[in-house]
Amino acid sequence: MSAADEILDIVDEHDRVVGRSRRGEAYAKGLRHRCVFIEARDSQDRLFVHRRTPTKLVFPSRYDMFVGGVVGAGESYDDAALREAEEELGVSGLPRPTHLFKFLYDDGAGQTWWSAVYEVRCELPVSPQVEEVAWHSFLPEAEVERRLAEWSWVPDGLAAYERLRAHRAAG
Repeated sequence: MSAADEILDIVDEHDRVVGRSRRGEAYAKGLRHRCVFIEARDSQDRLFVHRRTPTKLVFPSRYDMFVGGVVGAGESYDDAALREAEEELGVSGLPRPTHLFKFLYDDGAGQTWWSAVYEVRCELPVSPQVEEVAWHSFLPEAEVERRLAEWSWVPDGLAAYERLRAHRAAG
């Protein structure tokens, strides 16, 4: 099954399920769905950063400081966070990611999804999926901050990163 054929729950502005759709159709029609964003750090507290492959349905070839993806139909945010983190990092036995907060991403141009943000410590050797990740590295946060203005980042990841910084600053 291709990524475009995955079945997603379609949700309303309150994150209540109102239907189901194929992923490709949800993107094409701007149907609101659910996603997870997991900040992965290694034992040295460096952030996992990657560049998406050019074949991704959304934001191809852009950089991201989160692993994650869509929540499947009937799947919980928590289960999707663990599944997506293990898939994208190419590991098994990862600790369950810790849920931090949720927000509604809306780019104002028809792309909107409920976004649950998590964090996880990954002390395992990573082997990211070649279908998902074109390049990766664990980078110190100061380097990520420097690269924000230089690299082309996924806009939803940038929104999640800004909210995560504010969340941590608020304590």
